[in-house]
Amino acid sequence: MIDRSTIEKILDAAKIVDVIQEFVPLKKRGVNYLGLCPFHNEKTPSFTVSPSKEIFKCFGCGKVGNSVTFIMEHEHLTYPEALKYLAGKYHIEVVEKEQSPEDIEKQDERESLLVMTSYAARQFVENLLHTDEGISVGLTYFKERGFRQDTLTKFEAGYCLEKRDAFSVKALEDGYKKEFLVKSGLSIQHNDHIFDRFNGRIVFPIHSLSGQVLGFGGRILKSDPKSAKYINSPESEIYHKSRILYGIYQARKSITQEDCCYLVEGYTDVMSLHEANIENAVASSGTSLTREQVRLIKRFTQNITILYDGDPAGIKASIRGIDLILEEGMNVRIVLLPNGEDPDSFSKKVSNEEFNRYLKTNETDFIRFKIRLLIEEARDDPVRKANIIRDIVKSIAVIPETITRTVYIKECSVEMEVPEPVLYHEVNKLRQQKSFQDRNKYPAPEDLPLPPPESVKPLRPKTVSLYSEKEIIRLLLKFGSEEFDRQIRKEDGKEEVVTISDYIVKEIVSDDLSFDDTICSRIFEDFRFHVEQGIFPGDKHFVKHEDPEISMLSADLLSDSHELSKIWMVKHTYVETEDMKLKDIVPDAILKFKSDKIIALRKVIMAELAEAVRSGDADRILSLQKRYNNLSVALGLISRKLGNRILL
Repeated sequence: MIDRSTIEKILDAAKIVDVIQEFVPLKKRGVNYLGLCPFHNEKTPSFTVSPSKEIFKCFGCGKVGNSVTFIMEHEHLTYPEALKYLAGKYHIEVVEKEQSPEDIEKQDERESLLVMTSYAARQFVENLLHTDEGISVGLTYFKERGFRQDTLTKFEAGYCLEKRDAFSVKALEDGYKKEFLVKSGLSIQHNDHIFDRFNGRIVFPIHSLSGQVLGFGGRILKSDPKSAKYINSPESEIYHKSRILYGIYQARKSITQEDCCYLVEGYTDVMSLHEANIENAVASSGTSLTREQVRLIKRFTQNITILYDGDPAGIKASIRGIDLILEEGMNVRIVLLPNGEDPDSFSKKVSNEEFNRYLKTNETDFIRFKIRLLIEEARDDPVRKANIIRDIVKSIAVIPETITRTVYIKECSVEMEVPEPVLYHEVNKLRQQKSFQDRNKYPAPEDLPLPPPESVKPLRPKTVSLYSEKEIIRLLLKFGSEEFDRQIRKEDGKEEVVTISDYIVKEIVSDDLSFDDTICSRIFEDFRFHVEQGIFPGDKHFVKHEDPEISMLSADLLSDSHELSKIWMVKHTYVETEDMKLKDIVPDAILKFKSDKIIALRKVIMAELAEAVRSGDADRILSLQKRYNNLSVALGLISRKLGNRILL
């Protein structure tokens, strides 16, 4: 357990814009910040961050919370893990209470695996830099390839000793469990023996967006036809190779700043680009590009530039997967490197300035690149040319934006010598196919007028009083410290200020009312305690509450979907805002809250009355009827005060 005072230090230090900007590019919009939501796929930004309230909310998918809940959701961490992440970011020492053996036994498997991979990364670095074998084999290899020490440190490159069980034995001696060595993929168990997966290889740690080591890639240095040149960690609870990109942790800030991401194939390609002062580079680590990887890049930029070496066969094999990028509405450009060169080798042959200049001057739009690459195959063969046109039309069809599709159709028409109407017909025919709609999930409105199926979401059933309960809590959170009234005290004749929270708490407590929703109830009781002490807790107390449920509901209720346009101030136009009408809004909210409670209670009484009638209990029937009538009278009075807005 993390000490309470440590939690408070972490929550006070964590600035929500700083935290979220590490993962999501944000642009200032008025007093808030706006970006593309990292929790669902969207083309129009609806993810809002409020630095003053220290909350985020996506008005598309509804995700909401504070700095801690963002890290929990984004990195799939527990509450303590998210706190530790933020503590590391702000250099806060984490003070923990001593754990019992039972607590240690129950540690989350994911956390244990992350501890295991973090240890392994440190051990591999130690091997590379401070063992005779690591220096003579691993470090020599890196130096011969021209890599600087600061680059090796930046990427935590390491070396696994050649002895088959050296790492596994060392880890077991240091107290790490065999179970997690095997589950993390660092070790392989065969019968009663355990040996290292990466023995005799240089090792490249693969980091999450937050810098945690999820898995490893290893390259063998000796010529061995029986062994694969590169191997990766197997899929595990923490490592899914289709969802992560090598170098994304080191590149994320540069991608945002440059508004572009360079996509290469290998680990050393990424490292070489960083040495050439091109830090916005990532690699798919030898796997075919996946939708998850594309969306990971899309969090930071809409622009991807893919670097290819001069091998035509390799290019043709890999460009088939690039339609995924186009489907996401992103801009794809290609740079073809000189024949026989890859990003690693070419960046080391020329100066940094020449390499950067080459990338800028040799960028080609993907569709044009594909047309020119494939058209050479067709030459005068009409059948092959027709197949190539169909292939290119498929790539154009997946682009979600109408204008972009139109531009490419015109380009394709000129390059392929095909009339535009024919291409339009083929594109629209493809986009109207059900299989295409299911795959892309956002058909263009001009081609398919029906909305995508996932846009219609069933509403969750709500209790009668939940809306009014949340409204009471919202008013307390947002305006609790505001003045509601002034009264003269009978005891000493002094004027006393009555705040919104004073008024609301008194009205609810005096009528002995309670909240059905457990989270609203906990927040109200916290407010009640502070009001009785003459203290206002403030909205940050709840937004940064150690109870994630309280924190998330508070953030949700404090988030505003709209803010007043500056044009009204410029034109000196009077606009009545909510805080100007609190003397009307707050009493109405209290009355609505009370009316909902009465309506709910009348339903209970009606059920009890039916039971009393069945049992023939005359006294109970009379008592219940009296209670029901009294409640109906009270409800009628409330309804008249609210302008007869309640159905009696």
